[in-house]
Formats: sequence, structure tokens, C-alpha cells
Amino acid sequence: MVGERERVVCGYRWLLPLLLLVLSGCSDRTHLSQHQIYVFGTLVDITIWGGDERTAAAAVATISADFQQMHHDWHAWKPGPLVAINQAIAAGRSSPVLPSLIPIIEQSKRLSAASDGLFNPAIGGLLQLWGFQADAPPNGALPAADAIAAWVESAPSMADVTIDAQGELQSRNRAVQFDFGAFAKGYAVDLAIARLRQAGIEHAIINAGGDLRAIGSKGGKAWRVGIRHPQGEGVLGSLQVSGDEAVFTSGNYERFRAHQGVRYPHILDPRTGWPVQGVTSVTVLHHEGATADAAATALVVAGVTQWPRIAAQLGIRAAMLVDETGTVYLTPALRQRVNFSEPHPPIIEVALP
Repeated sequence: MVGERERVVCGYRWLLPLLLLVLSGCSDRTHLSQHQIYVFGTLVDITIWGGDERTAAAAVATISADFQQMHHDWHAWKPGPLVAINQAIAAGRSSPVLPSLIPIIEQSKRLSAASDGLFNPAIGGLLQLWGFQADAPPNGALPAADAIAAWVESAPSMADVTIDAQGELQSRNRAVQFDFGAFAKGYAVDLAIARLRQAGIEHAIINAGGDLRAIGSKGGKAWRVGIRHPQGEGVLGSLQVSGDEAVFTSGNYERFRAHQGVRYPHILDPRTGWPVQGVTSVTVLHHEGATADAAATALVVAGVTQWPRIAAQLGIRAAMLVDETGTVYLTPALRQRVNFSEPHPPIIEVALP
């Protein structure tokens, strides 16, 4: 009889929102080390193949401590270092930055520029306006249209921010308010993979609420990942990942603000100040979690007509967009990798510029 811990492993991804990790019926579970951490408002599963259990447990304990520190340092609306920086920016002051925050800010600047600002971690003020900087889903009346227009007019961006050699941050735009919610999981997963490698672990997969990065293999076999259908129950398709690959999805249907029977998704377009419409989800396959995470958000904002151009600018070759009608658009590189479930929706292959 399968025990409770093994049942969690075998049923692994069905409880999480966007991606499923399939462990081939868990027939080789004696070689798997399974660990779980709750952080960033989601369940993080760390699955390690082979190796010493004590080494794995020590590495996971270090990762857990890292994640808890990140959660505190990167939180956009609870007291901590990031809130202090945002307050300083709003007051027109410079602010010292924790050394651990500098890399995430600098990488955000690069990715934001490459996405034409569609990935924009300076958007915290707009997220607060819409009520998405809260532990509970927002409800009630929508933000005033003139308040949204005023935010758009102020046009805060990562390009407004500089950090000098002394680690002092300045912004030429007081409307800049950092919120790394569209990027933090990918960045954290990359750091966790680095921790595992430092411990000598070369075969593992880290799944943070459905977004994941895998290294090595599962006993010489690729990790198999299922992509949940964004418009219903079941699996849209599956793909195999091995070596070192990350798969991240941004969905426009699970977090939203409801008002008078209309859903307003949490992914906001910084060009208009309003929630993105027309796109249900974007899945990105890349070798780095942070880039995949940021790109998935940027491609949702780019929409059906512009996402191939933005993907190319971000160096993304394998991506898939599902629009609100259920039609799937994907690059040739990902079309070769995904096995779609039957019956599958309309599929359109899109070449990148």
C-alpha cells in the first residue's frame, strides 16, 4: 500500500496550477528524495534523484533558509528592505540597497529593456491601485479611470533606476515602486539550483507552484512535464526536460479581480494600466528560470500579435501562447517538444523574427 508521502509524490502536480511533473508511476521511488517548502505563497517541491539523503536534506535546509530570507527581503507590501526602498523612492530620496538585492534589480533592468518594458517590475504602484498587493483577492469597485491614467502618464520603468558603486539606489521617477512578483520565483529557483550543485547534486527538479527548473535526469530518463489546460481540467500536453531546462507559465485566469460579473486578471499592461485581455496563458522553455519567468509575463502582455517579436528580443526560442478562444500559438522549437493531448485545440506554428 502506498504511504502518504509516496502518494504525494505520485500525485505530484495535480494539486498545483499550471504544470505537472509526472514521475512515471513512481516505480523508481526508492531513488527519489522528495522535499517540500511553503514559501512565496506557494508549495515548492524539490525532487532529487540518487545521491546521499543526508547531503540532499542539508542542501534543502539551506535552500529553505534562503527562500525565507528572500520572501522577507523581496516582499513588496510588508515591512522589509524592499518596502523601505519604495518609500525612499516615493519621497525622492536615495536609498542603500542590500547586496543580495542588487543582482535581482540589475537583471530586472536588462530583461525589462529587452522586453520593451512589457516586463516591468517598477509597476508596484499600479498593482497596489488594482488591489493585487494583498494576501486576499481584491473586490469591490474598480480603480478610478483618472487614477489609472495618471499612473500611465507617470510611466515608471526600470530605466529610471540607477545604483552607484556604493550600493546607493536612486530613481529619477518617484512613481517607481518595485514589485518582483513576476520574476521572483524564477530567480529564486535559479539560486536553489545553484545551491544543489554546490552540494554536488546534479539530478533534480525544483517546482515552485507549477513553475520549474530541472537539471540532469531521472535515472538516465528525462523528466516528463505536463502542461495543464488553461481553460479547463486535464492536460493540454506534455514535454520532456533534461540537462538543464526551465519551464515557466504565466496564466491570466487564476488570480483576478471580479466586479459586476467581469473578471479583471492580475497581469497588467503598463502601457494602458489595465489588465491584459485576449491571452489565457504563455509557457516558456529556457535554460534559466529568471528569464523564463520574466518572459512569460512579457509575452502575455505583448499579446497574440506582438509576442513573437518580444520573444526573439529576449532570446526565447521555445514558447507557447494560448489565446482566450483556446487556440494555441507556438514556436517551431517548442512544437517539436510538446506532445498534445487528444482532442487538442487548434494549433498554429509561428516563426520568430
